Amino acid sequence: MYAQASNERLTKWLMAAILVAAYGFLYMPIVHILFASLSSRPNFPYPPEFDYGSYIRLYTNTVYQSAFLNSLIIATCTSILSTVLGFLATVGVLRFAGRKALVYAAFFAGPLFVSEILLGISSMSLYYLAFELQGNMVTAIIANSVHCFSFCFLIMAALLYRYDWRMNEAAVVCGASPVRVFFEVMLPLTWSGILSSLIVAFVLSLNGLDISFYLLGATPTMPSVAWGALRYGVKPELYALSSIINILVFAAIIVLYFVARSDRQLSVE
Repeated sequence: MYAQASNERLTKWLMAAILVAAYGFLYMPIVHILFASLSSRPNFPYPPEFDYGSYIRLYTNTVYQSAFLNSLIIATCTSILSTVLGFLATVGVLRFAGRKALVYAAFFAGPLFVSEILLGISSMSLYYLAFELQGNMVTAIIANSVHCFSFCFLIMAALLYRYDWRMNEAAVVCGASPVRVFFEVMLPLTWSGILSSLIVAFVLSLNGLDISFYLLGATPTMPSVAWGALRYGVKPELYALSSIINILVFAAIIVLYFVARSDRQLSVE
């Protein structure tokens, strides 16, 4: 018994050490960027000498502000568009596709297996050759929505797979309109999946470079500005902006965690 308890204790310590090493490997670069943005010596900020000058200069840097605003617009519009389309596609596949549901689902998930570079180049060629549209914010939003749509579809499908469609039919029989059925029956039960799709699509499009690079041209976004800064040296203002974006992303992940937790508690009850 003593040997078994000792082996279990050793296994727990070993698993804890592996977990700490894995988290350190994943998050040390993020912590380094945060220290670099708050240090007077951004190249090697250890031990940290806290200085908020990079955030002050970021407040007056119009290039980074414009890039962040453009990325925010693309991410917001992309998340809304891809979530709406993903929800409609999921309802269509699970409710009306019948035996062909797997075929339609495979087509909807297809963009996941296409590289972002290829998707950006093909979108640029399509919009210019077929529709004579120059690269702009609208085409970048559409192309990013094609990429994020598949993620939203899979998230919605995992949630709506267990949805009881008889509740909608009962509400219609009782005289409810389709709009009222959605807001009073479906939305309270599916809001966690909708919010999860919004957050995932927002984060993906906010940090995406390959698609927007080919469709925006000289219009700056956060990833393109960060990529261009590598040729001339990364400035501390970029560390500050990256830290702000990382904080926003982690806040979104925390919200997503509590949404999933509350949804699990409701399903248990």
